[in-house]
Amino acid sequence: MRSSRFRFSGRDKVMYSEVMSRPAQSEFDRADQAAQYIHSKTDVRPQIALVLGSGLGAIADSLAGAISIPYSDIPFYPRPTAEGHAGRLVIGRAAGVAVAAMQGRVHLYEGHPVKDVVFPMRAFGRMGIRGVILTCAAGGISAKYSQGCLVVIRDHINLSGTSPLIGPDDRRFGIRFVDMSEAYDAEWREAALEEARKLGLEVFCGVFAGLSGPSYETPAEIRYLREIGADLVGMSTVNEVIAARHMGIRVLAISCVTNMAAGIVHRPITHQEVLETGARVRAGFEALLWAVIPRIVTVNS
Repeated sequence: MRSSRFRFSGRDKVMYSEVMSRPAQSEFDRADQAAQYIHSKTDVRPQIALVLGSGLGAIADSLAGAISIPYSDIPFYPRPTAEGHAGRLVIGRAAGVAVAAMQGRVHLYEGHPVKDVVFPMRAFGRMGIRGVILTCAAGGISAKYSQGCLVVIRDHINLSGTSPLIGPDDRRFGIRFVDMSEAYDAEWREAALEEARKLGLEVFCGVFAGLSGPSYETPAEIRYLREIGADLVGMSTVNEVIAARHMGIRVLAISCVTNMAAGIVHRPITHQEVLETGARVRAGFEALLWAVIPRIVTVNS
């Protein structure tokens, strides 16, 4: 009887040995390749990166002189599967400032490892970007909030169960033990709050709890989160912020309260509600971003 076991030929063994002896490609090298590819597609060199969360991706359509690059074209770039995340990188100008805007992101709950979740931050760092604005949808915990309000994040609680800094210590990205006492830039936060007041927007400042998802929280979990100091809760952002700060990238994060958390209001929570609320507040959110971007570039210079 012929054995079903695969047999290497002599040539196969040599090729296999050569492949196995090559050093594994590092995350730094992968991020560098992604950055080089993005730079090859445009002469625009973004100063600010913008991450657009659930229901907010259409904001990037307002960038002037924009080009769009599907994530699937960018080496090693993770592709989102969640509804409301288009999976395109749009590079253009907002209020005259060169911006790289992500229309959607990937999440832990899609099955991605944390290194993939933060890979765009790594690529932005290798592109020379020194500031990022992260947006996200969130459930409101604070009684002060209402559906559709915006919250500038001043701090976070990482309950995702992981960190992008676990694993090999590649100091080309930054030092392993990162100070997170000022993870969210105080000057940028004040600039955002001031511009929001000028625009007449209902904007708050709060602490964001980041969980892995994808199920929404139970009322008991929301009571716990309120007890430990969380004002709102979501399924993204915290690991991206850690990776950004690891590379010395300044961070501003603004969340849209797309629903009130479980137990705050007594009705089911749906993803459709999240997307609809994001679409409803888009105009105000966009106006705030376009007002803030030139301000923080000035602060960053």
